[in-house]
This record gives sequence, C-alpha cells and structure tokens, in this order.
Amino acid sequence: MVDAKLVEDLAVDLLRLAAIELPSDVKGALEKARGQESSDIAKANLDAILENIRLAESMKRPVCQDTGLIVFFLNVGHDFGSVKGVPEAIAKGTKRATEEIPLRPNAVHPITRKNSGDNTGAYVPILNWSYVEGDYLEITAFPKGGGSENMTFFSMVKPGEGIAGIKKFVIDSVISSGGQPCPPTIIGVGVGGTADLAMKLAKKCLLRPIGQRHSDPEIAKLEEELLKAINSTGIGPMGLGGNITSLDVHVDYAHCHTASLPVAVNTQCWAARRATARIYKDGSVEILSHRR
Repeated sequence: MVDAKLVEDLAVDLLRLAAIELPSDVKGALEKARGQESSDIAKANLDAILENIRLAESMKRPVCQDTGLIVFFLNVGHDFGSVKGVPEAIAKGTKRATEEIPLRPNAVHPITRKNSGDNTGAYVPILNWSYVEGDYLEITAFPKGGGSENMTFFSMVKPGEGIAGIKKFVIDSVISSGGQPCPPTIIGVGVGGTADLAMKLAKKCLLRPIGQRHSDPEIAKLEEELLKAINSTGIGPMGLGGNITSLDVHVDYAHCHTASLPVAVNTQCWAARRATARIYKDGSVEILSHRR
C-alpha cells in the first residue's frame, strides 16, 4: 500500500514547484517568442513576463497571484499496488500547501460563493485518474487559473463541416478570447468522443510539453496549421498586438458517433504551471518535470 504521508508531502512539493517555477519548455518558448516579436509593445510585455518568472524563482514566491483551482492528474501503474488513501492524502497536501507556500484560497461554493479557505471542497482538488503499464504512481500538479479556464469553449460541430469546421471553431474561440487569458497561450483541443470526453482531452493536452507533436501525422499537421492561423490574428502578448498569440496548439482525439463531431477548446495562460513526479513501488521518488 502506498505511504499516505509520502503522497501528502509530495503533493505539497509539487504544488510549490508548479506555483513558483515554470517548466523549462515553457520558459524556453517564452524566450523564443521574445526573439520572434517585431512589436515594441509585445517585446516589452514579454520582457515583463520573463522578469516576473525570474523574480518568482529568486524570491520563492508564486509566479502569479491567481494560484488556480487545484487539479491533479494521476497515472497508476498496473504493478504499483493499492492507491487506497491517495485522494485523502492529496487533499491534506493541498490544505498544507495553501498555508505553507502560500496559495491564494480560490475554491468557492458555486451558489453561495463562500470560500472554503483551504483550496478544497466538493470534488476539489480535482483528481483525473488513468491506468498505465509500470510499477509507479505518477502525479502531476496542475493549478489552473481562472482567467484562462474562463476561456473554455465547446461545440457540437456538424460532422459534414469536417476539418474546416474544427479549425473555424478553434480560431473563432481564440479570437473571442482576445487578451483575457493572458497570452501568449497554449491551446488544448479535444476532438471526438462524447461531449465530456472532448473536454477532458482538451485539458489533458495542456500537459504535453511545448513543441511535442501528436504521434498521428494528420493530428500533428492540424496542430501546426492551427498554431500558424492563431499567430496570424495579431492578438499578441497580453492582447496588445504582436506576432505570437500562442506558444503552441496541442490536439488529441477520440473516435466518436457517426452523427457527432464534438470539439472542445481549453486555454492555458503563459504561466503554464505543471509539476510531475513518480512514486515507485519501492518508495523512491523521481521529479520528472523540473530536472536540474
């Protein structure tokens, strides 16, 4: 059985790492974007973003005041063993992280708007479970900011519209978002399945490192075409104009009903926070997202 205290401590560590230090692929993409910009305003915005990242790391403070709604993705290896107690341990870790890092309490009752005060509540932290080959439990902390999450879109595109309909919906979604999700963004797109599966795929896409293309050549081509189209909109960093509106577009798909074509868009802001580690069956821990 997994050591609950180990999981709790790791949840705190991952939330601290995610909140304070962006992964190297995100920082590299932002630096590359700075070099590709021709607009002085865009360059100034990216300079401010990069300085913000530097200060967060040096001062050990969250990179953004909105430390997000707390989301975790968990991959359970078939040979790992029991994961009994993991949800409770992650909830305890979330409460501790809120106090120790600290994280802004963001979890509120949807009707009364009463704040729980510790980033936990009904179904929160949100746990997304998958099962994989291996003898480990992989945990990814994924705090999701409200500004980017609010720019989430879904449509049951007519199947006859095909790929043109998918592209139009995604690009229209980005244009309607404008500067609200704090670009340059990462755009996750889920295509197919059912409505709920498309939404899950769109969010899970955001875990993929920037620049990593889908293994299906047709999907990879769609990612490239969408990225080029989005960056031609001129929305730019923070919505003030420029060459780079999105750092990348990640698409995933599922087979769907012959009468359906669900398409979901989930947006991530420039502060693309995520931190991943594995607990192996022997109790050892390996940080995967922030190798030094």
